[in-house]
Order: sequence, then structure tokens, then C-alpha cells
Amino acid sequence: MRIDILSVVPELLESPLKYSIVGRAIKKGLVEIHVHNIRKYGIGSRATVDDYSYGGDAGMVMMVEPVERMINELRSERDYDEIIYLSPDGELLNQGISNELSLLNNIMLLCGHYKGIDERIREHLITREISVGDYVVSGGEIPAALLADSIVRLLPGALTDETRQLSRWPAIPSCLHEARRLQGLESPGSASERQSETYQRLAGRTGRATDKREKARTSGKH
Repeated sequence: MRIDILSVVPELLESPLKYSIVGRAIKKGLVEIHVHNIRKYGIGSRATVDDYSYGGDAGMVMMVEPVERMINELRSERDYDEIIYLSPDGELLNQGISNELSLLNNIMLLCGHYKGIDERIREHLITREISVGDYVVSGGEIPAALLADSIVRLLPGALTDETRQLSRWPAIPSCLHEARRLQGLESPGSASERQSETYQRLAGRTGRATDKREKARTSGKH
């Protein structure tokens, strides 16, 4: 699998993609992740990638030309199954979407910045828009790293047998977990009492998660 990420601040993606499960998957050859600086096709001597929007609204908008040229360069080298824009008003990311994307060969992720991207990019170049939640962040780089992580961990060989069970849908814990206790931090009560307490807590947590998913389906909100 190959993931290409387009950004105006590629430095923000260096650390999240080098370590842990994603980093090991790259070293194993399970996935290629390439981060591209959109400023490569910036306009003029300052490599400008943004401009004021029509109408005089506050904030800068990423221009069409640099993004289009970067996307066309990559598409000239290979076919892409999806070109995804990390958008606050896109479809809300869940495990089902990550499962679906993990079955593809080549995907491209476009990170917005400033006030957003020119609407014509969304209309003519983007095939899908995904949101990681109903909140605002400074750019699409962290959401792109989050999406990439959720996809890569699903690739065969990325996880050990012990951790593969965690990548399932719905994403609800099968039990409550505690690290091995240090002396002086033992939980009070007998083993049977602890087990009963665990079942009650898990039942409440599972019920809350189910209620949240049902509310999201009916309201269309996170």
C-alpha cells in the first residue's frame, strides 16, 4: 500500500510517521508513506500557496494552482483509488471507514491549512472528504496522521497476534485492563468482587458507547 500526504507544513508529519506501529510497518515494507510539500509548486519567488478569498472574508485560502500541479504530478506516476481531503465537514471517521481504506492500493491525503482550500479543488480534484471530529484544529496534518495510523494498523503483518484483536468494529473493549500492580497499589476486595465490579463497569461503558453510536446515526453528529 502507498499513502501520499500533501501538506504546506510537512514537518508536522515527521514524528508521527516514524515510530511505533506505523514506523515498524514502513520498515517491514508493508506500506510506503510519502509526504509532499505543496510549496514545491508555489507561485512566485516566495512560493506562495495561499491568497485572500473573494468577498473579503478574513483568513487565507489555499490556491488551486499549487495543489492541482502536485496532484497531477502524482497521478501521472500511478492511479489513486481515493484522493481524500481532511475536512471538518466531511464524513465522520470510524473504524468501518478505516477498514475500507485499508483494502486499497494507493490513496492521497490532502491537508488543508489557513482557512481551508479553494472550493474548486473540492469540486474537481477530491474524491472523498473525511473529518476526524466536530472540532477545529490548525491544519489537516494531525488528522492525516491519525487517519494513516488507523489504516496502517489494519494491514496484514502490522500488528502481532496479541494486538490484532484491537482492530475491530465496533471499537469497544472486550474487558477492562489494569497493568500488573505494584506493591501497595493492590485493589481492595476479593477476586470475585473485583470480577463483579469489572462486569458492571464494562456493561455501563458498552451501553454508553452504543447510545453514542445510535445518537450519531440519527443526528448525523459526533
